[in-house]
Amino acid sequence: MPIDHGYFQGPTRNLEKPGETIKPLLPYADAIFVTRGVLRAALDPLTSKPIVLRVSGCTSMVGKDLANEELTTSIAEIIRLNASAVGLSVFIGSEYEKETLKNLVTLVNACEDYGIPVMAVTAVGREMDKREARYLALACRIAAELGARVVKTYWCEEHFDKVVNGCPVPIIMAGGPKCETELEVLEFVHDGIEKGAVGINLGRNVWQSAHPVAMAKALRAIVHDHVSVKQAHEILKQTKENKPKAQA
Repeated sequence: MPIDHGYFQGPTRNLEKPGETIKPLLPYADAIFVTRGVLRAALDPLTSKPIVLRVSGCTSMVGKDLANEELTTSIAEIIRLNASAVGLSVFIGSEYEKETLKNLVTLVNACEDYGIPVMAVTAVGREMDKREARYLALACRIAAELGARVVKTYWCEEHFDKVVNGCPVPIIMAGGPKCETELEVLEFVHDGIEKGAVGINLGRNVWQSAHPVAMAKALRAIVHDHVSVKQAHEILKQTKENKPKAQA
């Protein structure tokens, strides 16, 4: 589950205190995608899940170009923080395509010596219209060819199976902006899993939900138990009835 949004967005709604946000969701998460700053300051090392460390950054929403990222964390620091894996963004087709792909190669070269998997995130910055199959398939394949062990990318309504089948390493689905309805989240996640994605890395569609625990539980059932959308929606509704509503 990603809680790294602050590295370029600042204090995101419902993530102002990430340690408090994530605590009730931990039973339903397999790992946490987080920056070293939040890992040190907000997560309890005794109760946290395996860590996928966000190691790219140096841009912001108020800056000129989100794609102009650099590596932020040394291999020594990655090992010291006991990260299970690391992740960084690549911006295929942007002005900084070469630089972000070089970041990926540099990180892979450093991490492979220590058996630390690298997850490439096919970021699109502010250009959300790039979330279509042809572009995503291109970006995922390039990331895999350069050594990423896992690729995090967006689901697309048409031909997502081609995105998955064209990538030789496992694909994890990103959430992107918050969906309009809870059912919409369950539907796209179910479709993506059915078409070959191995997991999800959804943040805002979980912890910005009015019922984050219920949403996390329902999504986990889709990913791990392969329940239908109808069954997941029923889990969501039943959990809602037993849990207090999140504060707006």
